[in-house]
Amino acid sequence: MNRRLSQLVLALFALGFGLLTIISGGHVLFGDEAARRSVGHYVPFVLWFNFIAGFAYVSAGFGILRSHPWAAKLALGIAVTTFLVFVSLGIHIAMGGAFEVRTIVAMTFRTLTWCAIYIVLSRFLIQSRKLTQ
Repeated sequence: MNRRLSQLVLALFALGFGLLTIISGGHVLFGDEAARRSVGHYVPFVLWFNFIAGFAYVSAGFGILRSHPWAAKLALGIAVTTFLVFVSLGIHIAMGGAFEVRTIVAMTFRTLTWCAIYIVLSRFLIQSRKLTQ
């Protein structure tokens, strides 16, 4: 797969992931009681973080699509903050807080996904710099 196609796939993934995150989080946060019950023992700070992060995912997707160098920095910021919230979730669980196993799975996926996106974007930037020198 060439670089431009890889970049397009990455951008569309980030945009889609962001939109789905905003929709699903918004459904629970702003929906009725049935919506909240349907997700079980959600952790409010994780839910709020992911909802807000969804907007950053969309921004990163547009940045990737337009080849902006700041998109890699944003992806790193998303990866780091997601990891920190994941650590906070671990502390919450260790202190006996209620949670769903799917939250651990989702946070693992989110953290690894944004680390991978950052790595790919960093390689794109390094390749671009080599081509311009």
